[in-house]
Amino acid sequence: MTLRSFITVAERWRDRLVPPSKGLGWGPFLWLGYLVFMLLPAFGGWLDTTGLVATWLAIPVFLVLYFLAFRLEGASLLSAVLAIAGLGFALLPWNPFANTYLIYAGSFLPALTRTLPRALALLLLLVGLFSLQAWWTGVHWLSPAIALLVGVSTCVGNYYAIQKTLKDAELRLSMDEVRRLARLAERERIGRDLHDLLGHTLSLIALKAELARKLVHRDAQAAQAEIAEVERVARDALAQVRRAVTGIRSATLEPELASARLLLEGAGIDFSYVMAELELAPAQETALALTVREGVTNVHRHACASRVGIGLRREGGFAVLTVSDDGRGGAGEGGNGLRGMRERLRALGGTLEIHSPPGQGTRLVARLPLAPGDGVAEDRVAPLRRDAA
Repeated sequence: MTLRSFITVAERWRDRLVPPSKGLGWGPFLWLGYLVFMLLPAFGGWLDTTGLVATWLAIPVFLVLYFLAFRLEGASLLSAVLAIAGLGFALLPWNPFANTYLIYAGSFLPALTRTLPRALALLLLLVGLFSLQAWWTGVHWLSPAIALLVGVSTCVGNYYAIQKTLKDAELRLSMDEVRRLARLAERERIGRDLHDLLGHTLSLIALKAELARKLVHRDAQAAQAEIAEVERVARDALAQVRRAVTGIRSATLEPELASARLLLEGAGIDFSYVMAELELAPAQETALALTVREGVTNVHRHACASRVGIGLRREGGFAVLTVSDDGRGGAGEGGNGLRGMRERLRALGGTLEIHSPPGQGTRLVARLPLAPGDGVAEDRVAPLRRDAA
Protein backbone atom coordinates (compact mmCIF):
# COMPACT_ATOMS: atom_id res chain seq x y z
CA MET A 1 0.00 0.00 0.00
CA THR A 2 1.40 3.38 -1.04
CA LEU A 3 1.53 6.34 1.33
CA ARG A 4 -1.17 8.14 -0.65
CA SER A 5 -3.58 5.18 -0.51
CA PHE A 6 -2.86 4.75 3.22
CA ILE A 7 -3.73 8.41 3.84
CA THR A 8 -6.92 8.03 1.81
CA VAL A 9 -8.01 4.99 3.83
CA ALA A 10 -7.14 6.75 7.10
CA GLU A 11 -9.18 9.81 6.14
CA ARG A 12 -12.11 7.61 5.16
CA TRP A 13 -12.08 5.95 8.60
CA ARG A 14 -11.65 9.31 10.28
CA ASP A 15 -14.76 10.66 8.55
CA ARG A 16 -16.72 7.56 9.59
CA LEU A 17 -15.84 8.06 13.25
CA VAL A 18 -16.12 11.86 13.39
CA PRO A 19 -18.56 13.62 10.99
CA PRO A 20 -16.68 15.96 8.61
CA SER A 21 -19.40 18.55 9.25
CA LYS A 22 -17.87 19.12 12.69
CA GLY A 23 -14.78 20.57 11.03
CA LEU A 24 -12.49 18.96 13.64
CA GLY A 25 -10.16 17.05 11.33
CA TRP A 26 -7.73 14.87 13.23
CA GLY A 27 -8.27 16.77 16.49
CA PRO A 28 -10.48 14.17 18.23
CA PHE A 29 -7.82 11.51 17.61
CA LEU A 30 -5.03 13.68 18.97
CA TRP A 31 -7.10 14.40 22.09
CA LEU A 32 -7.06 10.68 22.86
CA GLY A 33 -3.44 11.14 23.83
CA TYR A 34 -4.64 12.27 27.26
CA LEU A 35 -5.57 8.64 27.95
CA VAL A 36 -1.90 8.07 28.73
CA PHE A 37 -2.52 9.74 32.11
CA MET A 38 -4.74 6.79 32.99
CA LEU A 39 -1.68 4.54 32.93
CA LEU A 40 0.71 6.81 34.84
CA PRO A 41 -0.14 5.26 38.24
CA ALA A 42 1.09 1.91 36.91
CA PHE A 43 4.60 3.33 36.51
CA GLY A 44 4.52 4.79 40.01
CA GLY A 45 3.41 1.53 41.58
CA TRP A 46 0.04 3.01 42.56
CA LEU A 47 -1.99 0.44 40.59
CA ASP A 48 -2.39 -3.15 41.63
CA THR A 49 -3.32 -5.87 39.19
CA THR A 50 -7.06 -5.31 39.68
CA GLY A 51 -6.73 -1.59 39.03
CA LEU A 52 -4.64 -2.15 35.91
CA VAL A 53 -7.11 -4.67 34.48
CA ALA A 54 -10.06 -2.36 35.27
CA THR A 55 -8.27 0.55 33.57
CA TRP A 56 -7.62 -1.42 30.40
CA LEU A 57 -11.18 -2.79 30.29
CA ALA A 58 -12.65 0.72 30.64
CA ILE A 59 -10.73 2.13 27.67
CA PRO A 60 -12.65 0.26 24.88
CA VAL A 61 -15.96 1.24 26.49
CA PHE A 62 -14.80 4.84 26.61
CA LEU A 63 -13.72 4.83 22.96
CA VAL A 64 -17.17 3.67 21.85
CA LEU A 65 -18.87 6.38 23.92
CA TYR A 66 -16.32 9.00 22.85
CA PHE A 67 -16.78 8.62 19.11
CA LEU A 68 -20.51 8.10 19.52
CA ALA A 69 -20.78 11.45 21.31
CA PHE A 70 -19.60 13.31 18.20
CA ARG A 71 -22.70 12.09 16.36
CA LEU A 72 -25.30 12.63 19.07
CA GLU A 73 -27.36 15.59 20.20
CA GLY A 74 -29.82 16.40 22.96
CA ALA A 75 -30.81 13.65 25.37
CA SER A 76 -28.71 11.05 23.53
CA LEU A 77 -25.60 13.18 23.93
CA LEU A 78 -26.41 13.73 27.61
CA SER A 79 -26.60 9.98 28.10
CA ALA A 80 -23.20 9.50 26.45
CA VAL A 81 -21.64 12.28 28.55
CA LEU A 82 -23.02 10.82 31.78
CA ALA A 83 -21.79 7.37 30.76
CA ILE A 84 -18.26 8.73 30.19
CA ALA A 85 -18.37 10.45 33.57
CA GLY A 86 -19.72 7.22 35.05
CA LEU A 87 -16.58 5.41 33.91
CA GLY A 88 -14.57 7.88 35.97
CA PHE A 89 -16.73 7.30 39.05
CA ALA A 90 -16.55 3.53 38.63
CA LEU A 91 -12.79 3.46 38.15
CA LEU A 92 -11.83 5.97 40.86
CA PRO A 93 -11.52 3.44 43.75
CA TRP A 94 -8.77 1.61 41.80
CA ASN A 95 -7.19 4.44 39.78
CA PRO A 96 -6.88 8.02 41.09
CA PHE A 97 -6.34 9.26 37.52
CA ALA A 98 -9.88 8.25 36.59
CA ASN A 99 -10.57 11.99 36.68
CA THR A 100 -9.42 11.90 33.03
CA TYR A 101 -12.84 10.56 32.06
CA LEU A 102 -14.51 13.39 33.95
CA ILE A 103 -12.48 15.88 31.92
CA TYR A 104 -13.50 14.19 28.67
CA ALA A 105 -17.14 14.36 29.77
CA GLY A 106 -16.77 18.06 30.52
CA SER A 107 -15.36 18.71 27.05
CA PHE A 108 -18.69 17.67 25.50
CA LEU A 109 -20.85 19.84 27.77
CA PRO A 110 -20.66 23.03 25.61
CA ALA A 111 -22.04 21.09 22.63
CA LEU A 112 -24.80 19.77 24.89
CA THR A 113 -25.97 22.99 26.57
CA ARG A 114 -24.95 25.62 23.96
CA THR A 115 -24.43 28.10 26.82
CA LEU A 116 -21.32 28.47 28.94
CA PRO A 117 -23.02 28.99 32.36
CA ARG A 118 -25.07 25.80 31.99
CA ALA A 119 -22.04 23.82 30.83
CA LEU A 120 -19.99 25.03 33.81
CA ALA A 121 -22.88 24.33 36.20
CA LEU A 122 -23.11 20.72 34.99
CA LEU A 123 -19.34 20.34 35.19
CA LEU A 124 -19.28 21.67 38.76
CA LEU A 125 -22.04 19.24 39.69
CA LEU A 126 -20.06 16.30 38.30
CA VAL A 127 -16.82 17.44 39.94
CA GLY A 128 -18.66 17.96 43.24
CA LEU A 129 -19.99 14.40 43.19
CA PHE A 130 -16.55 13.18 42.16
CA SER A 131 -15.00 15.04 45.12
CA LEU A 132 -17.45 13.42 47.53
CA GLN A 133 -16.59 10.00 46.19
CA ALA A 134 -12.85 10.76 46.42
CA TRP A 135 -13.28 11.84 50.06
CA TRP A 136 -15.39 8.76 50.83
CA THR A 137 -12.92 6.32 49.25
CA GLY A 138 -9.82 8.06 50.62
CA VAL A 139 -8.44 9.24 47.28
CA HIS A 140 -6.11 12.22 47.49
CA TRP A 141 -7.83 15.61 47.04
CA LEU A 142 -5.50 16.40 44.13
CA SER A 143 -7.53 14.14 41.83
CA PRO A 144 -10.79 16.16 42.00
CA ALA A 145 -8.76 19.40 42.04
CA ILE A 146 -7.13 18.49 38.73
CA ALA A 147 -10.51 17.48 37.34
CA LEU A 148 -11.89 20.91 38.29
CA LEU A 149 -8.97 22.92 36.92
CA VAL A 150 -8.48 21.07 33.64
CA GLY A 151 -12.20 20.42 33.19
CA VAL A 152 -13.10 24.10 33.45
CA SER A 153 -10.29 25.05 31.05
CA THR A 154 -11.38 22.43 28.55
CA CYS A 155 -15.05 23.33 28.87
CA VAL A 156 -14.43 27.05 28.35
CA GLY A 157 -12.02 26.43 25.47
CA ASN A 158 -14.45 24.13 23.67
CA TYR A 159 -17.31 26.57 24.18
CA TYR A 160 -15.44 29.38 22.43
CA ALA A 161 -14.23 26.98 19.74
CA ILE A 162 -17.86 26.04 19.03
CA GLN A 163 -18.85 29.71 18.99
CA LYS A 164 -16.06 30.48 16.54
CA THR A 165 -17.18 27.63 14.30
CA LEU A 166 -20.75 28.97 14.34
CA LYS A 167 -19.56 32.50 13.56
CA ASP A 168 -17.39 31.21 10.74
CA ALA A 169 -20.41 29.41 9.30
CA GLU A 170 -22.49 32.60 9.57
CA LEU A 171 -19.66 34.55 7.98
CA ARG A 172 -19.46 32.13 5.07
CA LEU A 173 -23.21 32.48 4.57
CA SER A 174 -22.87 36.27 4.65
CA MET A 175 -20.06 36.15 2.10
CA ASP A 176 -22.07 33.85 -0.14
CA GLU A 177 -25.01 36.26 0.12
CA VAL A 178 -22.80 39.25 -0.76
CA ARG A 179 -21.46 37.43 -3.80
CA ARG A 180 -24.95 36.29 -4.80
CA LEU A 181 -26.33 39.82 -4.60
CA ALA A 182 -23.34 41.18 -6.51
CA ARG A 183 -23.84 38.62 -9.26
CA LEU A 184 -27.57 39.30 -9.33
CA ALA A 185 -27.04 43.07 -9.65
CA GLU A 186 -24.49 42.55 -12.42
CA ARG A 187 -26.77 40.18 -14.32
CA GLU A 188 -29.66 42.62 -14.04
CA ARG A 189 -27.45 45.39 -15.40
CA ILE A 190 -26.26 43.19 -18.26
CA GLY A 191 -29.85 42.13 -18.90
CA ARG A 192 -30.90 45.77 -19.25
CA ASP A 193 -27.93 46.49 -21.51
CA LEU A 194 -28.74 43.50 -23.71
CA HIS A 195 -32.38 44.54 -23.91
CA ASP A 196 -31.49 48.07 -24.97
CA LEU A 197 -28.82 46.85 -27.37
CA LEU A 198 -30.82 44.09 -29.04
CA GLY A 199 -34.03 46.11 -29.15
CA HIS A 200 -32.39 48.88 -31.15
CA THR A 201 -30.21 46.58 -33.26
CA LEU A 202 -32.93 44.11 -34.21
CA SER A 203 -35.26 46.97 -35.14
CA LEU A 204 -32.53 48.38 -37.40
CA ILE A 205 -31.88 44.96 -38.96
CA ALA A 206 -35.58 44.44 -39.61
CA LEU A 207 -35.84 47.89 -41.24
CA LYS A 208 -32.77 47.33 -43.42
CA ALA A 209 -33.93 43.85 -44.43
CA GLU A 210 -37.37 45.17 -45.40
CA LEU A 211 -35.74 47.94 -47.46
CA ALA A 212 -33.46 45.42 -49.20
CA ARG A 213 -36.46 43.23 -50.07
CA LYS A 214 -38.22 46.18 -51.71
CA LEU A 215 -35.10 47.21 -53.65
CA VAL A 216 -34.03 43.76 -54.86
CA HIS A 217 -36.08 43.93 -58.07
CA ARG A 218 -35.74 47.67 -58.72
CA ASP A 219 -32.14 48.43 -57.75
CA ALA A 220 -30.02 45.35 -57.13
CA GLN A 221 -26.91 47.38 -56.29
CA ALA A 222 -28.76 49.37 -53.59
CA ALA A 223 -30.28 46.14 -52.23
CA GLN A 224 -26.81 44.62 -51.96
CA ALA A 225 -25.62 47.69 -50.07
CA GLU A 226 -28.48 47.36 -47.62
CA ILE A 227 -27.77 43.64 -47.14
CA ALA A 228 -24.11 44.45 -46.48
CA GLU A 229 -25.23 47.02 -43.91
CA VAL A 230 -27.45 44.38 -42.27
CA GLU A 231 -24.44 42.07 -42.07
CA ARG A 232 -22.27 44.81 -40.56
CA VAL A 233 -24.89 45.73 -37.95
CA ALA A 234 -25.44 42.06 -37.06
CA ARG A 235 -21.70 41.42 -36.59
CA ASP A 236 -21.31 44.55 -34.50
CA ALA A 237 -24.26 43.50 -32.34
CA LEU A 238 -22.79 40.01 -31.94
CA ALA A 239 -19.49 41.49 -30.73
CA GLN A 240 -21.31 43.70 -28.20
CA VAL A 241 -23.36 40.75 -26.94
CA ARG A 242 -20.20 38.70 -26.47
CA ARG A 243 -18.60 41.51 -24.47
CA ALA A 244 -21.69 41.81 -22.31
CA VAL A 245 -21.90 38.06 -21.69
CA THR A 246 -18.21 37.98 -20.78
CA GLY A 247 -19.04 40.37 -17.95
CA ILE A 248 -21.29 37.76 -16.37
CA ARG A 249 -18.34 35.40 -15.98
CA SER A 250 -15.94 38.09 -14.79
CA ALA A 251 -14.99 38.77 -11.20
CA THR A 252 -14.51 42.41 -10.17
CA LEU A 253 -12.43 43.98 -7.44
CA GLU A 254 -15.20 45.76 -5.52
CA PRO A 255 -17.18 42.60 -4.53
CA GLU A 256 -13.94 40.78 -3.67
CA LEU A 257 -12.86 43.61 -1.38
CA ALA A 258 -16.27 43.52 0.33
CA SER A 259 -15.97 39.75 0.79
CA ALA A 260 -12.42 40.15 2.11
CA ARG A 261 -13.63 42.66 4.67
CA LEU A 262 -16.37 40.31 5.89
CA LEU A 263 -14.02 37.33 6.10
CA LEU A 264 -11.09 39.05 7.80
CA GLU A 265 -12.91 41.34 10.21
CA GLY A 266 -15.16 38.45 11.20
CA ALA A 267 -11.98 36.62 12.21
CA GLY A 268 -10.70 39.62 14.19
CA ILE A 269 -8.10 40.65 11.56
CA ASP A 270 -7.63 44.33 10.74
CA PHE A 271 -8.15 45.05 7.05
CA SER A 272 -7.46 48.10 4.91
CA TYR A 273 -6.88 48.85 1.26
CA VAL A 274 -5.64 51.59 -1.06
CA MET A 275 -6.82 51.31 -4.66
CA ALA A 276 -5.80 53.44 -7.64
CA GLU A 277 -8.45 53.89 -10.33
CA LEU A 278 -6.82 52.11 -13.27
CA GLU A 279 -8.35 51.38 -16.64
CA LEU A 280 -8.28 47.58 -16.63
CA ALA A 281 -9.56 45.18 -19.25
CA PRO A 282 -12.25 42.75 -17.93
CA ALA A 283 -9.83 39.82 -18.11
CA GLN A 284 -7.21 41.79 -16.15
CA GLU A 285 -9.65 42.85 -13.44
CA THR A 286 -10.89 39.27 -13.17
CA ALA A 287 -7.32 37.99 -12.70
CA LEU A 288 -6.57 40.58 -10.01
CA ALA A 289 -9.90 39.99 -8.23
CA LEU A 290 -9.26 36.25 -8.08
CA THR A 291 -5.75 36.94 -6.78
CA VAL A 292 -7.30 38.99 -3.97
CA ARG A 293 -9.69 36.15 -3.21
CA GLU A 294 -6.96 33.50 -3.10
CA GLY A 295 -4.59 35.68 -1.06
CA VAL A 296 -7.21 36.62 1.54
CA THR A 297 -8.38 33.01 1.83
CA ASN A 298 -4.81 31.84 2.49
CA VAL A 299 -4.32 34.54 5.14
CA HIS A 300 -7.52 33.48 6.91
CA ARG A 301 -6.60 29.80 6.84
CA HIS A 302 -2.86 29.72 7.44
CA ALA A 303 -1.19 33.04 8.28
CA CYS A 304 -2.23 33.63 11.93
CA ALA A 305 -2.13 37.32 11.05
CA SER A 306 -3.59 40.32 12.89
CA ARG A 307 -3.45 42.78 10.01
CA VAL A 308 -3.89 42.61 6.23
CA GLY A 309 -3.39 45.30 3.61
CA ILE A 310 -4.28 45.30 -0.09
CA GLY A 311 -2.97 47.87 -2.56
CA LEU A 312 -3.39 48.54 -6.29
CA ARG A 313 -1.13 51.06 -7.99
CA ARG A 314 0.44 51.91 -11.33
CA GLU A 315 4.17 51.23 -11.53
CA GLY A 316 5.65 52.16 -14.88
CA GLY A 317 3.57 50.36 -17.48
CA PHE A 318 2.17 47.82 -15.02
CA ALA A 319 -0.77 47.51 -12.67
CA VAL A 320 0.68 46.18 -9.41
CA LEU A 321 -1.54 44.49 -6.83
CA THR A 322 -0.14 43.62 -3.38
CA VAL A 323 -1.70 41.51 -0.63
CA SER A 324 0.38 41.66 2.56
CA ASP A 325 -0.07 40.39 6.10
CA ASP A 326 1.88 40.38 9.37
CA GLY A 327 1.47 36.66 9.98
CA ARG A 328 3.95 33.89 10.55
CA GLY A 329 5.33 33.83 6.99
CA GLY A 330 7.30 30.87 5.74
CA ALA A 331 4.80 30.19 2.95
CA GLY A 332 5.96 28.15 -0.01
CA GLU A 333 5.05 28.65 -3.63
CA GLY A 334 1.44 27.96 -2.78
CA GLY A 335 -1.04 25.23 -3.60
CA ASN A 336 -3.27 24.78 -6.60
CA GLY A 337 -4.99 28.12 -6.01
CA LEU A 338 -1.87 30.27 -6.27
CA ARG A 339 -0.48 28.17 -9.09
CA GLY A 340 -3.71 28.77 -10.97
CA MET A 341 -3.43 32.52 -10.31
CA ARG A 342 0.17 32.53 -11.56
CA GLU A 343 -0.88 30.77 -14.78
CA ARG A 344 -3.82 33.15 -15.27
CA LEU A 345 -1.56 36.19 -14.82
CA ARG A 346 1.11 34.71 -17.08
CA ALA A 347 -1.48 34.22 -19.82
CA LEU A 348 -2.09 37.99 -19.66
CA GLY A 349 1.62 38.80 -19.72
CA GLY A 350 1.86 39.27 -15.96
CA THR A 351 3.66 37.71 -13.01
CA LEU A 352 2.95 36.67 -9.43
CA GLU A 353 5.64 36.87 -6.74
CA ILE A 354 5.54 35.52 -3.18
CA HIS A 355 7.71 37.04 -0.47
CA SER A 356 7.33 35.16 2.80
CA PRO A 357 10.33 35.16 5.17
CA PRO A 358 9.61 33.12 8.33
CA GLY A 359 8.15 35.25 11.10
CA GLN A 360 7.85 38.35 8.91
CA GLY A 361 4.52 37.88 7.18
CA THR A 362 3.68 37.20 3.56
CA ARG A 363 3.45 39.56 0.60
CA LEU A 364 1.89 38.63 -2.75
CA VAL A 365 2.78 40.90 -5.66
CA ALA A 366 0.80 40.53 -8.91
CA ARG A 367 1.85 42.55 -11.98
CA LEU A 368 -0.08 43.02 -15.21
CA PRO A 369 0.98 45.13 -18.19
CA LEU A 370 -1.23 48.13 -18.96
CA ALA A 371 -1.99 49.26 -22.47
CA PRO A 372 -0.10 52.46 -23.46
CA GLY A 373 -2.05 55.58 -22.58
CA ASP A 374 -4.21 54.02 -19.87
CA GLY A 375 -5.20 56.81 -17.56
CA VAL A 376 -4.93 56.85 -13.79
CA ALA A 377 -7.50 58.72 -11.78
CA GLU A 378 -6.88 60.08 -8.32
CA ASP A 379 -6.20 57.33 -5.77
CA ARG A 380 -9.22 56.19 -3.81
CA VAL A 381 -8.08 55.68 -0.21
CA ALA A 382 -10.50 53.63 1.88
CA PRO A 383 -8.93 52.43 5.14
CA LEU A 384 -11.43 50.35 7.05
CA ARG A 385 -9.46 50.38 10.30
CA ARG A 386 -5.89 51.40 9.62
CA ASP A 387 -3.88 52.36 6.54
CA ALA A 388 -2.65 49.39 4.57
CA ALA A 389 1.00 48.51 4.89
